[in-house]
Amino acid sequence: MKTIGLLGGMSWESTIGYYRLLNEGVRDRLGGLHSCKLIMNSVDFFEYEALMRKGDWDSIGSELSKAAQSVEAGGADVLLIGTNTMHIVADKIQAAVDIPLLHMADAIAASAAKLDVNKLGLLGTAFTMEKDFLTRPLLEKHGLDVVVPKREARDFIHQTIFSELCCGKLEDCTRDGYLNVIAELVDEGAEAIVLGCTEIGLLVRPQDVDVPLIDTVQAHVDAALEVALA
Repeated sequence: MKTIGLLGGMSWESTIGYYRLLNEGVRDRLGGLHSCKLIMNSVDFFEYEALMRKGDWDSIGSELSKAAQSVEAGGADVLLIGTNTMHIVADKIQAAVDIPLLHMADAIAASAAKLDVNKLGLLGTAFTMEKDFLTRPLLEKHGLDVVVPKREARDFIHQTIFSELCCGKLEDCTRDGYLNVIAELVDEGAEAIVLGCTEIGLLVRPQDVDVPLIDTVQAHVDAALEVALA
């Protein structure tokens, strides 16, 4: 079994999901008392959120590159960035280490292939929905079309991610708002919905919708286990 390196804490609410799913995945595949070999550097998200608001992605990339180097030095064989948004600086992080970084876009594409879908609706932070660090590789590398919500809906999703989901607040009225946005994306032709922020899967569950969901935590974990247990 290879050792997985994880950059976590962004937010720790979803990092818990990574830890649980990685260990459950190893147990289910290997049985018995097996658990995941994992090295994690969990950062203080407060500091990173302040840099995000300033648009200081250079500093974010530098700090996460140091965190990745510490994980590599600890013996990790592969690397996960446990958040969608921070894949903005994925290339900088990959350049800082020798171990392979398992990109979220590739994990999403693998899940889409299993569902046999070609057009995805994308929810996430404003950075994830409005920049192209996920949508471009999904289209250019994997041939997947992506639609995002309208501006007002994007603002609602972004605001509730930081004010509620990252703080562990799961409100029914917020879930209803997300479900309305999902319905609009389905009307635009989305065949599956990417929960492109690692906290959204804590709020929106498969039983809440009639369309397939791609929870990026689960997709990322599945990709990591394929490598770790190959």
